[in-house]
Amino acid sequence: MDTDIQNDALKRLKYIEGHIKGVTKMVMDDKYCVDVIKQSYAIRKSLEKVEAVLIAGHMRTHVIPGIRDGHENQQIDELVELYGLSNK
Repeated sequence: MDTDIQNDALKRLKYIEGHIKGVTKMVMDDKYCVDVIKQSYAIRKSLEKVEAVLIAGHMRTHVIPGIRDGHENQQIDELVELYGLSNK
């Protein structure tokens, strides 16, 4: 994994980790359900951004070189698999 991508993903994941701790505290403190759910949605969106960073990095560092090296079917299969997982 490219160092810049790794650092970006780790930064985002640490933010999410802190956000989850905050939401956990909200639940423990019996905060208003709608407020907790809004924070849960924010966490989900943050995870989607991590996924986007990782997919973009994967495209640059693995997919394009893989296609150049003649492994286009493997690269396409992996992307189709990810697409399928994202729609479950």
